Amino acid sequence: MPKSTQYQSKESDENGVIDWSDEENQIWSELYERQIPLVKERACQEYLDGLDLLKLNEKAIPQLPDINKVLMEKTGWQTAEVPALINFGEFFRLLANKQFPVATFIRTREEFDYLQEPDIFHEVFGHCPLLTNPAFAHFTHTYGKLGLAASKEDRVYLARLYWFTVEFGLVRAKDELKIYGGGILSSPGETIYALDSDTPLRNPLTVIDALRTPYRIDIMQPLYYILPEFDHLFELAEMDIMALVEKAKSLGLFSPLFPPKEKKAS
Repeated sequence: MPKSTQYQSKESDENGVIDWSDEENQIWSELYERQIPLVKERACQEYLDGLDLLKLNEKAIPQLPDINKVLMEKTGWQTAEVPALINFGEFFRLLANKQFPVATFIRTREEFDYLQEPDIFHEVFGHCPLLTNPAFAHFTHTYGKLGLAASKEDRVYLARLYWFTVEFGLVRAKDELKIYGGGILSSPGETIYALDSDTPLRNPLTVIDALRTPYRIDIMQPLYYILPEFDHLFELAEMDIMALVEKAKSLGLFSPLFPPKEKKAS
């Protein structure tokens, strides 16, 4: 998560409605139009089903109360308006209360293809469709409760599990690989790269491996972990994940599959 941001979240009115500018709605529309044909071919069916349920506005940034209505009916979840950046503690607190944090800003044209901060396109288009799914919703809720109770050190390990599942997870659907990670589904470059490129490794998911795998947020991923089937998220949620965190700590991290980040000259 970046330490600072140029972005400022917008506040909603008493009805939860945000007054987006024409330019902001135009950026959403162009992002949506570019991404939708890519995910139709590559996303898992559970995501596409959620997309159908949410009926996202193609031409304007969706209003969160409309999304909340569907989520509440399907899984008991809600979205929560948050600033552009929140800390781990607040992140876990929200998930533990079945509230999915959505930063209410959208990227600028200068960062149209990539930005480090999770904007409303990433959160709503990338993640909210799957929050209509019971397996994904249950796993995310369980993860939030674990993180809320965890130590600062253990939260760093849990962050890796989230990264390799909720953000950058692949899933086997019959004989095909599909995408369910929101970090991939909201990025056109990574949507293609994750499935079509020969460059990254794609390994079966085991929790202990994910907990031990370093990652960088500012590069195409060198490694993706594959769920054996989507409903395996139910099984993951029932594992003793904190015992696996202790085991991961004793075993140590794997060697990074990427070069260290270059430090900016001061």
